[in-house]
Amino acid sequence: MLMGKNRVAILAVFLGWVFLAGCGGGGAASSESSGGPALPTKTLSWTPPSSYTDGSPLNPAMELNSFEIYVKESGPFTGSDSPVALVGAINPSTGQLVTSFNLANISSYISLGVQYQVCLKAVAITGAKSDFSGTATFSF
Repeated sequence: MLMGKNRVAILAVFLGWVFLAGCGGGGAASSESSGGPALPTKTLSWTPPSSYTDGSPLNPAMELNSFEIYVKESGPFTGSDSPVALVGAINPSTGQLVTSFNLANISSYISLGVQYQVCLKAVAITGAKSDFSGTATFSF
């Protein structure tokens, strides 16, 4: 069992803020690896956690390492699920905290017309992980 700041089940707050925003027009991600058509941008956005489960403050820009993105067709997410993408917590180009991900970037894991569930876990620099975020749904 992790104690103090190593407890990163910080996501009750942040997970409630997971949402999807589809961007119309411009830009498409390549899906050459899947051999299918390019998918439009579909953005998963979130609010990073600001505290640990014990209530102690968390500085996400200093204490988070990454976000794991989980996708599946149905059922609750469990510890046996594996992430389909890993996003660094800090954008190396801007030095800013990452708060979104283009789901078209995981085109090799998805099929057109299928509704999927998506959620996140935050990963601290210590390696501790949060609980799963709230679940959102999406399809292309």
